[in-house]
Amino acid sequence: MSDNEAEEPGLPHFLTTREVASLLRVKERKVYDLAAAGEIPHRRVTGKLLFPRRELDDWINGGSKEAAAERPAVLVGSHDPLLDWAVRESGCGLTSFVDGSADGLDRFARGEAAIAGLHLPETSDWNIEAVAQRGSADCVLLAWAKRSQGLILGPSLAGKVRAVADLAGHTIALRQPGAGGRARFDSVAAAAGLGQAAFSTVASLARTETEAVAAVAPGEAEAAIWLEAMARQFRLDFLPLAEERFDLLVDRRAYFNEPLQRLFAFARGTAFRDRAEAMGGYDVSETGAVRWLSD
Repeated sequence: MSDNEAEEPGLPHFLTTREVASLLRVKERKVYDLAAAGEIPHRRVTGKLLFPRRELDDWINGGSKEAAAERPAVLVGSHDPLLDWAVRESGCGLTSFVDGSADGLDRFARGEAAIAGLHLPETSDWNIEAVAQRGSADCVLLAWAKRSQGLILGPSLAGKVRAVADLAGHTIALRQPGAGGRARFDSVAAAAGLGQAAFSTVASLARTETEAVAAVAPGEAEAAIWLEAMARQFRLDFLPLAEERFDLLVDRRAYFNEPLQRLFAFARGTAFRDRAEAMGGYDVSETGAVRWLSD
């Protein structure tokens, strides 16, 4: 595909996955992998991958990753109350679409977001294995906060739960599969010897942790797993279980754009630290530190 050819009006402005695979002499699966890793210029329109002809021509001739489409200023992944507040207060302009850590990883891999919030439990740490296994390029995992995670207990269980096993026979508000809070609850329940039959659940899965806690406050559910900060906000009993890490997976190019620069500059200020202390259950001493870096 030459420069002159790229200007010919009879050729399409965008190529399909099949056309790109034929051009590169690779399987279509390889094209999907390149797009997921952000290594080839592409657009996603109504769920379909399209490849801009001129940018693809530059990419082929120069082999440059810089030709990849710029990510939108969108925050995906899991919900964090402190992050939600900081986005608003900093005026950084990020748009949020939070639907769980696993969903955030998928959307980030597809190039639909510049930043993803994660809190996925692992054998000896949080988030790093999950991110590394995706093989995403040109990204960095930054610490946001350590958070006190545990059981938020409704009035019917106040003072009566001393361990996860005490939830047997009670009603729990659960997150959807793939959410970090759901992964954590499944893990602690299994460790306590509780299967799904040991407790009942609210009919509708909570799409955010805030929805889960909001089900506990009026008594629709008796317990949910989430943050000390939210227990304080709703004035509910809290049984701490662990200190978890909430990290931000960030596109390296997007990090230097105004939205993320403004957010992280705000997070270095006293207003941010004061808010974290007032909410309770937050440790922001490492905010902005690099936890993992892609090759």
